Amino acid sequence: MSPSGRTVREIKVAHSPDSDDAFMFYGMATNKVRVPDVKFTHTLCDIETLNRKALDGFYDITAISFHAYPYVQDKYTIMPSGGSMGEGYGPMIVASRKIAPEEIVKHRIAVPGTMTSAYLALKLFAPDTPTEVVPFDEIIPRVLEGKYEAGLIIHEGQLTFNKSGLYKVVDMGKWWRDKTGLPLPLGGNAIRRDLGPELVAACCGALRDSIRYALDNREEALQYAMQFARDLEPQMIDKFVGMYVNERTLDYGKDGREAIVKLLEMGYAAGIIPQKPVVEFAAATAPIPAT
Repeated sequence: MSPSGRTVREIKVAHSPDSDDAFMFYGMATNKVRVPDVKFTHTLCDIETLNRKALDGFYDITAISFHAYPYVQDKYTIMPSGGSMGEGYGPMIVASRKIAPEEIVKHRIAVPGTMTSAYLALKLFAPDTPTEVVPFDEIIPRVLEGKYEAGLIIHEGQLTFNKSGLYKVVDMGKWWRDKTGLPLPLGGNAIRRDLGPELVAACCGALRDSIRYALDNREEALQYAMQFARDLEPQMIDKFVGMYVNERTLDYGKDGREAIVKLLEMGYAAGIIPQKPVVEFAAATAPIPAT
């Protein structure tokens, strides 16, 4: 029971074990941001597993790849905050030697999952490229071992691949920006429709306030996020978080929403996504006034 005497509702929240997700959920995970009569319980899991679990509506709030959204749009709607967008940068195809972008179709690429937005961008870029799914944190080591000619890297690997001696073939975020003039939508947060409009709005407001709290209290939020950063140096963690948690994360903006629709519609038109996407954003409650 809550102090009000009402039953406390548990809301299951899931996101990836990455510094940017940890940063944006810091306020909620540490009870700096609360919703009356609601208890948020947090689970950390890699993004491809979260995409798959969303097919069954397993979590109430879940991080997903935007590519996964059409497959779960009957169960979830997109929260208006919490998106990661590549502003002219994003997932990369890397190789152990220099390869021309137009030659990538001749090489087998390790990818982090077929429901990731990185995979969707790759297939839009080079539809006939052969791929094989590999856990995201094993892609760089396996390319270095020669088990794959190239790899599609996500998360912090975008900042560390060159230290391993790998070469960038294509930055999918830059390719997308050059092609469309838009940021590349990568991941967002989705919320179950059947929670009802009032609870959905309150949870969306909590996530927005959690992101705002982290941005306003950057140092303490970064300290929290560092435990999820896979041995990155603090300045690299700061840079990575800044790439994917910023004012755009608070609100997608008109071009950000347009980018999500365009990416998914292009995937549908290309036959990569089997069902027509219907992109819907949930509403959020008003921000909680500062005290």
